[in-house]
Amino acid sequence: MRIGVQTRALVTGASAGIGRAIATELSSRGARLGLIARRADRLEELAAELPVSAAGPHIVLAADVADRAAIESAVASFVSQAGGLELFVANAGIAHYGPFVDAPLEHAEQMIAVNVSGTTLSVAAALAPMIDAGRGHVIVISSGAGLRAFPSAAVYGATKAYDKGFAEALRHELSGTGISVTTAFPGEFESDLHAHERELLPDWRSNDEERPPAELATAIADAVEADKRGVYLPREVRLLGLNGIAPRLVDRILVRLRGPSAAPRRD
Repeated sequence: MRIGVQTRALVTGASAGIGRAIATELSSRGARLGLIARRADRLEELAAELPVSAAGPHIVLAADVADRAAIESAVASFVSQAGGLELFVANAGIAHYGPFVDAPLEHAEQMIAVNVSGTTLSVAAALAPMIDAGRGHVIVISSGAGLRAFPSAAVYGATKAYDKGFAEALRHELSGTGISVTTAFPGEFESDLHAHERELLPDWRSNDEERPPAELATAIADAVEADKRGVYLPREVRLLGLNGIAPRLVDRILVRLRGPSAAPRRD
């Protein structure tokens, strides 16, 4: 799919971080955007900053992706106003770090609601108009943690593994429909994902290595145009995929790169 003025794109979690960077990148290529997040004020600010598409104004849609009625209404509203939907980015996500046995179960429930149910419900809503039109592209933002989960991120990693499995199956299921799927596996990028818990981040997670999200956004947009099945950034994230066949090797690599807290049980 060539991204341009003919592209009508929806981005969830668009108000900050990776979602904001993706929206900025898509708009720079001419796409008309629908911006979804819970805070309408931040979406309005973003819409005012983005280049105006020749296809029409960007559309602000305040909604919670974990609320089925709300996300279905938001997608339907965009399709009605823009006249269609070619590109959907399931980016909305939430993270709470900390040992599972010490963490409030409410944190786990929130991550499952947004990262699992939110991805499922929003993609389902977006696929309906794409199937009717016989064309489209879906991007699912997973994580390096979806390839190999880390201590203090048990539930977060599990939700991102769900996103990975969901997206890779969809790519095959949708073969022949004119709709494709790309999964992104970002490492550590500058975002608001951990803004509420900076002091609680585990030792293995280095804030010094956070990269600008614009780099990821460009890679994702390029992947859509090339119909790639996956985006791994930084490139070393791909090594985490070896965990399924050589977990001890991955543990050793992570201990060397991030210290013993990344793999404290050596067996």
